[in-house]
Amino acid sequence: MDLTEKNRAYIDGLRYEDMLSRWRFSPAGDPWFQGETGEYWAKRMKELREQPGGQERHVAASKSIGW
Repeated sequence: MDLTEKNRAYIDGLRYEDMLSRWRFSPAGDPWFQGETGEYWAKRMKELREQPGGQERHVAASKSIGW
């Protein structure tokens, strides 16, 4: 999927927990994880994890949403 300003704004507005949940539970081939938009989604998640406290937020989010 092409990365539009609307898609970028949507991704930037999500909490890490919401991003992780969608990443884990979306069906294979979900357009949000394809092409430029998928690359931006992954990049944004990585950025959030690399912030101070990001790893701790990731663990808490992972435990919260389960697998």
